[in-house]
Amino acid sequence: MNVWYVKPGGAGRVVQRDAEGNEFAFHGVYHAIETPVRLVRTFEFEGTPGHVLLETVTFEDLGGRTNLIDQSVFQTAEDRDAMLRLGMEEGAAESMDRLAALLAKG
Repeated sequence: MNVWYVKPGGAGRVVQRDAEGNEFAFHGVYHAIETPVRLVRTFEFEGTPGHVLLETVTFEDLGGRTNLIDQSVFQTAEDRDAMLRLGMEEGAAESMDRLAALLAKG
């Protein structure tokens, strides 16, 4: 299932594949939705079960443009460091690049 049900209590799961065909699955639950300002959800990489982060995405209106702020709060610094070692930063950058490409298509 590569889908997120964007509603309070809505769950989702997504599987991503890298260039070598390795799969990386993630799941979570939406806890708050303030349209069009903010989303709050949990997010868990299935490769490290039990290490759940809290993600808050805020959309700031810049008058015809939008600033997206994505903040992740980890249970421990060790959890954060482990996700960084697993490539979370690169994955997030790739996701933002894909979003920018979609938005450029208009």
